[in-house]
Amino acid sequence: MTPGISFVSLIFVGISMLVSFVLKSKFRTYSEVPTSSGLTGRQVAEKMLRDNNIYDVQVVSVEGFLSDHYNPATKTVNLSADVYSGANVAAAAVAAHECGHAVQHAAAYPWLGLRSRLVPAVQVSSTLVSWVLLAGIFLINRFPELLLGGIILFGITTLFSVVTLPVEFDASRRALSWLDSSRLMQKDEHDKAKNALWWAAMTYVVAALASIVTLFQYILVYMGARNRNN
Repeated sequence: MTPGISFVSLIFVGISMLVSFVLKSKFRTYSEVPTSSGLTGRQVAEKMLRDNNIYDVQVVSVEGFLSDHYNPATKTVNLSADVYSGANVAAAAVAAHECGHAVQHAAAYPWLGLRSRLVPAVQVSSTLVSWVLLAGIFLINRFPELLLGGIILFGITTLFSVVTLPVEFDASRRALSWLDSSRLMQKDEHDKAKNALWWAAMTYVVAALASIVTLFQYILVYMGARNRNN
């Protein structure tokens, strides 16, 4: 990895760590704020699914902190233990957000469909990209095409990061809209939920920006090497 790429990577690692720290702090704080409805994350999720006429999705508990996710393959809303059983603002916000993905799936939201179709390619590229880029940098003067292959692989993961953004923002929008219309939260609770989901979205924004900038730098390295060899 070139010094320029390493420096930029370190900057984004620092930003990512800061955003992650703030996110975890927000969720711990809002986990101490009970919701006026008294519903647990599981109950919030089940109600949001029912209100959207979704009856083929299960709400299950999984291990880990902030490990919550929706799996379109198994049609499960997977909530971490604290969210699953928690009756607080953080739990309600996360549960509603993950159900937002289930609503996207049911409505055939195009960005979610695109992200799902990219998953197999991303799994392959994620396995190979680091090794191909490293080899491409070392052999840049003799075999620049190898770096080009790494750039293509990295481009796939970058595309996935970018496509993830509208998926995550839309899921939060659906979650907050439903929390408002269902009247499960008072205004101050709703504002806290919105703030928590905003910081969660920022983790994806930072990841996407870091990937775009790094991809651009690799392209510049490749173009420079190609010009030297011509």
